[in-house]
Amino acid sequence: MAPSELVPRRAEQLISAALADTRVVLISGARQAGKSTLVRVVAGNRAAERRDLDREQDRAAALADPTGFVSFDDLMVIDEIQRVPELLLAIKVAVDEDPRPGRFLLTGSSRLFGMRGAPDALPGRMETVELWPFSQGEIDGTPDGFIDAVFAQGPDLRHESVVARGDYAARVVRGGLPEAVSRDDVRRRGRFLDGYVQALIDRDVRELSRIEQAPQLRTLARLLAARSATLIPAGSLESELGLSRPTIARYLRLLEEVFLVKRIPGWSRNLGSRVTQAPKLVFVDSGIAAQQLAVDPHLLQRPGQPFGPLLEGFVIAELARQATWSDQLVDLYHYRDQNKVEVDVILENRQGRVVAVEVKAASTVRSDDFRGLRRLAERLGDDLVAGIVLYTGTSTLAFGDRMRALPVSAIWETGLS
Repeated sequence: MAPSELVPRRAEQLISAALADTRVVLISGARQAGKSTLVRVVAGNRAAERRDLDREQDRAAALADPTGFVSFDDLMVIDEIQRVPELLLAIKVAVDEDPRPGRFLLTGSSRLFGMRGAPDALPGRMETVELWPFSQGEIDGTPDGFIDAVFAQGPDLRHESVVARGDYAARVVRGGLPEAVSRDDVRRRGRFLDGYVQALIDRDVRELSRIEQAPQLRTLARLLAARSATLIPAGSLESELGLSRPTIARYLRLLEEVFLVKRIPGWSRNLGSRVTQAPKLVFVDSGIAAQQLAVDPHLLQRPGQPFGPLLEGFVIAELARQATWSDQLVDLYHYRDQNKVEVDVILENRQGRVVAVEVKAASTVRSDDFRGLRRLAERLGDDLVAGIVLYTGTSTLAFGDRMRALPVSAIWETGLS
């Protein structure tokens, strides 16, 4: 399958709708996640002018005359806007003078607010669509509607799966970057993913910040992969990296700003205390994490290999993707109380209703696997919609009031009918 054959249809719908009523739309996400293909599809037959700030001549023209560069009557597409953040002020002036919707479609591979010297980033004038690597549903052509389905159906949600444990390992190792998905050969895919991380560090991270210890960033990426989906205080990495705690914290922020990792905050009913909860870090793409650890699908299933943590990170990333298009407006958290009782994922909607999820790499489920979910149920009462254990088995199993075990594939194979 060629990368160009895959189009993130969910994001395409969001962007098309945004262009209909918003002056500036930003597609923000990891490099090679399909932004360029998506722009071509969305722009379609519109009279669009396209500029690519990765090209030296376009970048030079933008720096020399920002106002002239953005002067165009119809839709203007500007790729990699983070390369010349000075353009944002010129765009702001242009859309204030001519407030028609659909004036600018921007793409960016790092978060605008993380860039050094980034000016006013168009508040009230710009809508951002976050583009992740492809979800499993986009790759398979399946509904990708677990979040909406579980909030609507709660413990009545049922799913039977034919996905075997080995298939899950293969999906984790493959990830969702279009170029990786298109490469069936594991070695060729691995070379691509290694080069991807190195280019991200050498180029995008350096663009965001002056870093003193660039080689340590590659080591940091490997350490984070080895601790996938666990709590990672910056202080825990000091001895292994030989860097100060503030420097490690800054590097973690940089890796998040270039969409290599995502921070999952801790959950509490007390909104004020959430900021003090230690976050989890997961890789935006599970294939990158697996490559950092040099595991293939067969090795990953052997005893002692990190199948559990990588599968958890994979599931969290799939849910984070899905949250960008689900009708339910949900935020993602993890839970850990003072007794170290943990729940892998908390999905909380704007009404305070919660779906709690545990992830297990095993093909069988025991009552003890619901310990954290039951503790959370005691705390939440009727606000808990369902406690779900996602596992690598094939059937839906009941484990008491609102407690269910579901195959992991329910995430991308279920939806509202």
